[in-house]
This record gives sequence, C-alpha cells and structure tokens, in this order.
Amino acid sequence: MRPARLAALAALPLLTALGACVSVTAVGHSDRPDRASIGDFGEATLMNSTGARVGRAILTQGSTGLLIRIEAEGLTPGWHGVHIHATGQCAAPFTSAGGHINHGEPKAPHGLLNPGGPDDGDLPNIFADAGGRANAEVFTTRARIARDGPGQWLWDADGSALVIHASMDDQISQPIGGAGDRVVCGVMAAG
Repeated sequence: MRPARLAALAALPLLTALGACVSVTAVGHSDRPDRASIGDFGEATLMNSTGARVGRAILTQGSTGLLIRIEAEGLTPGWHGVHIHATGQCAAPFTSAGGHINHGEPKAPHGLLNPGGPDDGDLPNIFADAGGRANAEVFTTRARIARDGPGQWLWDADGSALVIHASMDDQISQPIGGAGDRVVCGVMAAG
C-alpha cells in the first residue's frame, strides 16, 4: 500500500474524533461495475426528536458495499430497527426522511427475511444495553457513498437518512416490520 494512502487511513480516527467528514481517494476496482472504489468516508450526526445529539453513524465504502458503524445513546434498552431512508431530512418526528431507499422496479417488499425482499433500506437490528447505549457495525450491499458501484447512491441531490426505530424490526412484516416510531435520525449527505 502506498505511504500516502497509509497516512490518510491513519488520520481517519483523529478526523472522526474531531467530527470531520472526509473523502479519501483510493485505488479500487472502479473498472468493474460490480465494485466501488474503496475508502470514501462520511459521518452522520444522530439526533433525537428534541434535536439533541445522541450519537453518530460512520460510513465507510467497501468494494462491494457500505460499512456503517452506529454509536448511539439515549435509546430504550433492547432491540431497535434501523433503516436507510430516501431523503436527507430529519425534522421530528422524522417523517421528512421519507420511505426507505428502494429504487428497484418492481419495488421489493420490506424485510431481510422476506422471501421477496429485502428492500434497499433494510438493515439488521441493533441492541441498546441497560444504559440505552448501542454500538454496532452493519454492512449492506444495497447502498453506497462512492459515485459508482453496486447499491443505491446515498449522496444524491436530496441525500438520505439513517433512522433508528423505537422497537425491533421483525424483518418480514409490512411495511416496516413492526419497528414503530422513528426515534433517532441522522442526515447522510456529501459534505
């Protein structure tokens, strides 16, 4: 790996700690349409319905999908559904984020366990401990922040949003797996 690339990667934790949103140019597989250039990076500030900052989502582009690290607090203990929504707006009660990203035709039904699904915005549940803190990494092949590659581009003209729901997503029932109210939201858009 080139020394400049190593230096850029080494700086990511410091930049993240400072709340920076950066993009790292990397050598990837951009000559293959089923691959994205790895290394694009972004961060979304997670807010609750009162507008208080309750965490962050760190987005890192891989060659075949997007790694999302979620760090949140102030949740009710237990499982919570998490979805990627189509509009980068987070006005409480977060309905401004619209529905899930789901651009295929015909539209896929909701649910990672649905035989006809999943839709592009479906993600695994996260778990909040007794203190209401959740730390998780989830990976999806159905979304990307790189300009080209597999999955839906999250940094389009109106951005997108990461939404955490009040309850667990059962990953099969319609329209959102019984996940309940939207309790946390973070705008994902190019910085």
